[in-house]
Amino acid sequence: MTYKDLADLIFPNIDKTPEDYEKIYPERNLKEGAKVVRYAPSPTGFMHIGNMMSATINYVLAKSSGGVFFLRNEDTDQARTVEGAVDFIHHILNHYNIMPDEYEYQGKVVGEYGPYIQSERIEIYHAFVKYLISIGRAYPCFLTPDELTEIRDYQQKSKKRIGIYGKYAKCRDLTPDEAAKRIKNGEKFVIRFKSQGDFNRKFVFEDLTQGKIEFPENDLDVPIMKSGDLLPTYHFAHLVDDHLMRTTHVVRGNEWMSSVPLHYELFKTFGYKMPKYIHTSLILKKDGDTIRKISKRKDPEALMFYYEEKGYPIMAVIDAVLTIANSNYEEWRGNNPDKPFYEFPFSPKKMSPSGALFDLDKLDNISKNYIAKMKATELYQEYKNWAEKYNKEVYDIISKNETDTIKFLNIERNGKKPRKDYENYAGIFDKSWYMYDEAWNRDIEYHLGKITDKDEIIKIMEEYLDNYYNEEDLEEEWFNKIKELCTKMGYQENMKVYKENPNNYKGSIADFTMVMRVVLTTLDMTPNLYDIMQILGKERMKKRLEIFKLKY
Repeated sequence: MTYKDLADLIFPNIDKTPEDYEKIYPERNLKEGAKVVRYAPSPTGFMHIGNMMSATINYVLAKSSGGVFFLRNEDTDQARTVEGAVDFIHHILNHYNIMPDEYEYQGKVVGEYGPYIQSERIEIYHAFVKYLISIGRAYPCFLTPDELTEIRDYQQKSKKRIGIYGKYAKCRDLTPDEAAKRIKNGEKFVIRFKSQGDFNRKFVFEDLTQGKIEFPENDLDVPIMKSGDLLPTYHFAHLVDDHLMRTTHVVRGNEWMSSVPLHYELFKTFGYKMPKYIHTSLILKKDGDTIRKISKRKDPEALMFYYEEKGYPIMAVIDAVLTIANSNYEEWRGNNPDKPFYEFPFSPKKMSPSGALFDLDKLDNISKNYIAKMKATELYQEYKNWAEKYNKEVYDIISKNETDTIKFLNIERNGKKPRKDYENYAGIFDKSWYMYDEAWNRDIEYHLGKITDKDEIIKIMEEYLDNYYNEEDLEEEWFNKIKELCTKMGYQENMKVYKENPNNYKGSIADFTMVMRVVLTTLDMTPNLYDIMQILGKERMKKRLEIFKLKY
């Protein structure tokens, strides 16, 4: 029996060869310099911030070069597949407007290089595995789980390298006849790659992020096809798919750097050109005085659920991600505030090899700037859309009070320096609840300043509402009346004069207006008091005063 006969025994129904697939998936007809990139998640967990960074970088690389960005579902580890993970991936890519040019989802295939789901490409992988077996570069391995454990335990105790290589590759030199006999006897097997590497020899690999790196050659006989479901391992599927889909650049986490020797040998074995690799930095987080890797288990912000549930604007998240991806993105965005993010000249060389620090405070600042630039009507719509999905109580309140909500959101929004109050949509209600009569059912706590005497506070408010308030007043007229009443009641309207002789007055104009602010909102800090009064109107202000009389 020959190796070809052995290959036919294992794959009797596979009649295509790698050469056949070369014709089915020809080189792409793209302009020179166009990049073909892929986001290739495994649905064994939900999309996290590292995935988002990879997907965004891929999108930028493709769009800025006139290339192709495709999505590949790497579902070969079916035992660990998480229900809903694939749907969430498509949801996030769609939500952030970074949808790929080619993909497969819910029976719809977009693109000529599919299937884009690995479990649907099994015949393709088998053709490539069959070819390797036929030329003696792959073999069936019958090592049992117990035998593999025994080898691993021995290697650990003896401080040897872990893996199947050299004398540990006990099935490597089986003849085709011996292997065929064991297969016919029903023994379970995996297919292992037969390495020709020498661990004591080095080769130079150039990563686009970290530059030239020297590696020892691969000498491990790794599994390339599993028993049972006969699906390929990640390493082998990656070789076949990236070649046939004509991937030019691979963006992946730095944890895959150790796989470079194996991938290098696999591409070399088939004579294929290896894609260029961009190994992204680990995403780090400051935790007290230490900096550590961000954790999906410990840190809610590690998962992409977090940003949508909090209501961060789409572009704020993308900008935050690109800020940690490239050290010069923040400067570029500052110089190009209106340009689409994918025009950014992303450079792998400007990625931090030691890790990228993801800072929620930075995201909050970016988000505040985006929200501050929105028109009040636009912000209201985004806020309402968020609330409809994530907070029904808030949704009902702001829908019922649409006009007042838009007026409130518009306070100090249209000047040269608009207010930057809100980090995200989830935080708006906590800073505006007092504008809604429905929200006054909560326990009210008044944050009074210097003036705490209840009778004095009531007297100030009644005098103002009965004799000074006029809803037709412009802000300057309103403030002049405040000053007039302030002086009449024994307070000093001029802060400089007050500071020179504070004992001569009940308080300053700041203390005086603080009374009004607290009675009407319960808070000592709010947006412009004039605008708040204009929104509330006289009757609602009187009701707030009556509530104060009862509650304080």
